[in-house]
Amino acid sequence: MNAIRTARPEDRAAIRTVEERAFGRTDEADLVDALVAAGDAVLELVAERDGHIVGHILFTRLAVESGEQDIDAVALAPLAVLPDFQGKGIGSALIVEAHRCLRDQGETLSVVLGDPAYYGRFGYRHDRAAGFDSVFQCEELMALAWGAAPLRGRLAYAPAFGAEAGG
Repeated sequence: MNAIRTARPEDRAAIRTVEERAFGRTDEADLVDALVAAGDAVLELVAERDGHIVGHILFTRLAVESGEQDIDAVALAPLAVLPDFQGKGIGSALIVEAHRCLRDQGETLSVVLGDPAYYGRFGYRHDRAAGFDSVFQCEELMALAWGAAPLRGRLAYAPAFGAEAGG
């Protein structure tokens, strides 16, 4: 049985395992730990199968700096599914549920750095992110807006993403 739910403090070790196994290294797991410890998480969900965590998604606060006003947005990073469970719709289910929650919370803009073929299925587009100034600006930087959201500005990521990314 699959279930998607909000991550809890007691899930930290299982989330770390999912991140390490999905990416084959510790970088993403270290990033998740740092983002959560710093209080930068906006939404964190896990996917369970038979009581075991098999997937994880994290959205953190991102500011769009535009003139005298900063506008809140979110950054999707990372999305991970255990290798044995990839290709079974778990990542897609995490994204769909996360987007529903974010819209319900009043978020208007999400940014991701990832595979356009994959994230494009959920409405992320590079042309929507092309007007943003970012150290991550490339074809893989994509955005998805729900309603009115800025088209231009500097993306200021949480400090755990790196000094140059956070401003």
